[in-house]
Parts: sequence; structure tokens; C-alpha cells
Amino acid sequence: MKSSLRIRPRLVRSVLLSLLVGSGLAAAQAQPSQAINPPRAPQPSLAQALEAAWARSLESAESRGQLGLAAAERRVAEAWLAGAPALEISQRQGRGAAAAGARETEIGVQLPLWRFGQRQLGTQAAQVEQDWAQAAEQAARLRLLGQLRELSGSLHAAQVDLQMAELQALLLQQLSVDVDRRVKAGDLAPADALAAKAEWLSAKALASEAEQVLRGQASAWRLLTGFDAEPAPEPALDGLIGAQSPQQHPAQRLLELGVERARQRVALGQAQRGAQPELGLSLRQEQPGSGQSAQSSVAVSLRMPFGSDPPQRTQQLAAALAEQGLALAAAQRSQLQIEAEQALARARLKSSAAQESTERERAALLRERAQLLDKSFKLGETALPELLRALNAAAQADAAAARQALAHALAQARFQQAFGVFP
Repeated sequence: MKSSLRIRPRLVRSVLLSLLVGSGLAAAQAQPSQAINPPRAPQPSLAQALEAAWARSLESAESRGQLGLAAAERRVAEAWLAGAPALEISQRQGRGAAAAGARETEIGVQLPLWRFGQRQLGTQAAQVEQDWAQAAEQAARLRLLGQLRELSGSLHAAQVDLQMAELQALLLQQLSVDVDRRVKAGDLAPADALAAKAEWLSAKALASEAEQVLRGQASAWRLLTGFDAEPAPEPALDGLIGAQSPQQHPAQRLLELGVERARQRVALGQAQRGAQPELGLSLRQEQPGSGQSAQSSVAVSLRMPFGSDPPQRTQQLAAALAEQGLALAAAQRSQLQIEAEQALARARLKSSAAQESTERERAALLRERAQLLDKSFKLGETALPELLRALNAAAQADAAAARQALAHALAQARFQQAFGVFP
């Protein structure tokens, strides 16, 4: 037997019962089935799995850092001063006989000022930076959700493969027992007993292989989410999902905010040409000496830098312009890519639904044929190899139907992923 013998439990259970009824082995099938379906831990929802995986991911730490940086930039932009104020203290004393006791003390503060419109542009740029950081977190969550959906589909497939392999091994074991009994009664040749036992051992080997695959998938799921149980199936699709536009996709929104972010950086860079103007406030006290009274004065100064920009500022502005052009091209390309992915996901979903219906109907026909041949075998009208071939064909059909059902569920998950839908 090949790996195609793996079948779905709810589809094969009726086959097992129908094939084992009349041979006195249906009761024996009840005990192994309990071992196949042991008590399981409660299944988390996909939303819970996403939150758990997000808390364990490196992207969450990066997102927190980006949001913190955006909040810091917003606080800086909303400040009244363009920079940190500076304190100046100076003192001069006279020398010589004529200036004996003369002293001049000055205390002042320098306040960096915003240029006209610069503070407003800085606030707008900080808000866009914060929106971009939030959109980056949402896009990262969607990418992680895609990994969870793919891994969940693989885990469900591995579970079904293991259950079907165990049920198939059970069926062949009971068939081998029945053949042994009939060989002892003289109804069948000893070669038939050897063939039946060989098929049973092959099915046991496939069950062991399927168990190893399931262990690997479960380990990957546990590493990603921390849960031992796979998530519950996602709710069925509704009719409103197809109305969502590519602009609502988190990845597209991130790129569009990236374009706006680059524009704000260009505008802010153009407004920040040259050094910041400074307002100076100082208090001066003069002590002439020679017994004369002290004199105090207050000074107000305004420092306005002028001239060409330094090379560093020109280089920063050129880099911002280049970033703006690159962000615009990336956003345009992303929209076309998202539209193509959504159209492909819609077509694959429709195709998988039709294939699932076809495979389910084919499996039902081959199961009915296997039941008829089993009755004929019990009456001695059908040879064992022919019955084994019928069981093999029915198992392959059930396995194909089970795999297609899982493929349809995965197509639904990928459809929601292509439209950026969260659970």
C-alpha cells in the first residue's frame, strides 16, 4: 500500500462498520477508535493564536520601538522651542589702578526658535510617522497571520493523515484476522493470509510515518504560538469580503503612508534649511569701581542665520527626494500585485469548491463498490486480491476527498489573507 491510503475519519467510519458488520468484528473496532481520538485540549481561536504568536515574535518588539520613536518625534514637534535652550554666564574684571574694583557680570539664555511654518510641518510629519508605525504593525500582523494560516492547514492535514492511516491499518488488521480464520476453516489458501498480513504491516508503517509528520507540524505550531492545540476553523466567508478594495489592504495602506511620510520629510527638509534662529535674553550688571554705584541693564537679541545650506543638509534633502520617488513606485506596483493576488485567490476558491464536490461524489461511489465486493468476498464469489484492490481504490478516493476538503478550507483562508481580513 502507498501513502494514498490515508482517508478521512468521518468518511471511512461508515466503510469500516459496513465492512466489519457480519464478520463479528465491529465491536472490536470500538476500542481502537477511542485510542485514535483521545481527549484533546480546547482549541484556541485563530485570533487568540495570532495574539500569542505576536507576543512571542521579534516583529512585536520592533513595532513597539517604532511607535515609541514616533511618539518621541511628536513630542519634539509639539514643543514651543526648536531645540534645547542654552545658558550663558560671563564675568569681566578691570585691571590697573584706574579700574580697581571694576566688574561686569552678564547672565543670558539663548532660545532656539522655529522658522515660519516649520513647527506645523513638524507636527504633521510626526503624525504621519505615527500613522505609518501603526500601519507597519498591522502589516506585520497580517504577515504573521499568513504563516499561522498556512501552518494551521498543514497541521490539520497531518492530523487527518494520521487518523486515516490508523483507521486503514485497523481495517486491514481486522481483514487479516478474518482471512486467518477462513484459512483455518479451509475456505482460503494460506497465501491469502500472507498477503493480507503484508498489507496490514504496510499500513502500520504508513501510520508511523504519518505520526512523525504530525509531531513535526505540532512542534512548529507550538514554537510559533505556544499552544499545544491547533486553532478552531475560521468562520465561513460572507458576501461582503469581495467588495474590499486593494487600498484597504494593510500592506497597501502601509506603502501609501510611506509615500506620504516621504513627502512630509521632503517638506520638512526644505523648511529646515539653515540653522535655527535664536532669541537671546540677558541681564548685565556693571560695577564701575572706585566707590561708584552698580548699574544693571537687560538685553534682548535675535540671531538670524543666513547663507547657503551646509553639504550635510543638502545631502539629507536629496535622500528624502529619492525616498519619495521610490515609495511612490513601490505603492503603484503593490496595488497591481494585490489586485492580481485577489483575483487569483477568488479563482482558486471557486475551483477548489468544485473539486471538493467532485471528489466527494467519487469517494461515495468507490465506497459503495468496496462494500459490494466485501459481501461478495464473504460469499466466496470474489478473490482476496480483487477485494484488496477495491479497498485500496476506496481508500485513495476517501484520501483525495479529505485532502480536497482541506485544500478548500486552505483556499478560503488564503482568500481572506489576500484581502487582508483578520479573524
